[in-house]
Amino acid sequence: MKKVRLGLIGFGNVGQGLAQILREHGAEYAQAFGLEFRIVGIADARLGCVVQPQGWAAGQLLDHVAHTGTLKGLPGEQPGWDALALIRECNADVIVELSYTDLQTGEPATTHIAEALSRAKHVVTTNKGPVALHYDRLAALAQTNGVRLGVEGTVMSGTPVLRLGRELLAPAGIFGVEGILNGTTNFILTRMETGAPYLEALAEAQSLGYAEADPTGDVEGFDAAGKVVILARLVLGAALNMADVDRQGITRLTPADIEAARAAGERWKLIGALVVSAGQVKASVRPTRLPLANPLAGVGGATNAILFHTHLLGDVTLIGPGAGRLETGTAVIEDLIAIFH
Repeated sequence: MKKVRLGLIGFGNVGQGLAQILREHGAEYAQAFGLEFRIVGIADARLGCVVQPQGWAAGQLLDHVAHTGTLKGLPGEQPGWDALALIRECNADVIVELSYTDLQTGEPATTHIAEALSRAKHVVTTNKGPVALHYDRLAALAQTNGVRLGVEGTVMSGTPVLRLGRELLAPAGIFGVEGILNGTTNFILTRMETGAPYLEALAEAQSLGYAEADPTGDVEGFDAAGKVVILARLVLGAALNMADVDRQGITRLTPADIEAARAAGERWKLIGALVVSAGQVKASVRPTRLPLANPLAGVGGATNAILFHTHLLGDVTLIGPGAGRLETGTAVIEDLIAIFH
């Protein structure tokens, strides 16, 4: 049995989702893969920092936070420590970087990841910013230090789109990608199709926790653009940046637009796309009218989907959740097993 020690940067929704998965399924992973995962350190800007070289039972962490609203009071509390101190001082084999996403600078997560890789610690992250903006540098740093960088959860949460595209479909020759990569906008468009005005649909998405108080990143297409850049770099090997994505959000769509599409037997979706042409990769995120026969047209609500165009297999579609506490925690487990099994 191999013991894998985890240091978590962030213990919000995804971090607690990961702990819940370990509490409920850790014994299954030990039996199936010979891997025992133990959380030995957590640094959270709001909850505090704790370190325990032998690790905690995942349930102990969850119960303590549920009852106290903080990590303080646990054995190994480290007042004054931040994420970098945890990375430098704890005995983790893997740093799991789960801090907030910044698609303008990739910070502070990029610094966290670079520090961990430089210290020969594996890194698993679900954070889009560092991968969309700095993946090549971070991947090179991982290689130099003989460790791995797992990023499966950065595009469609636990739905294994990157592994599918990079490994399983690569021999089939991918020449294009289309995807519903943002669940918030897909939910809004689904509600608008049932007659809800845009602002009403947005308010509902916010009330359900799909959209932030400031929804700009979702509704203006920035979130989807970041995922398109990640797909371009990791699946197609194209060194695109956020500025290379022809981006348009959904805020200009009107009920008349929705009705015109319906009358034509079509449906609006915010589509992130990559097209390979003459050796170049063109990237876009824009509202697109899809025929109802298109497999992406039938994907409603907050669900995500991706369509790979390949030379040898034709079109391959993958549909699944693109966000969520347990769903994103599952992506972390997928990467951990890939690193150590």
